[in-house]
Amino acid sequence: MSYVAGCGTPGYGNSVGVILVLYVLLVIILATFF
Repeated sequence: MSYVAGCGTPGYGNSVGVILVLYVLLVIILATFF
């Protein structure tokens, strides 16, 4: 949801949403292996 909200608001910036998505994916990968 944060990714969509970040892309929806032009003032927020798309980079914030992308970083959040990458961080979530990283956590999921780490949780899967460890």
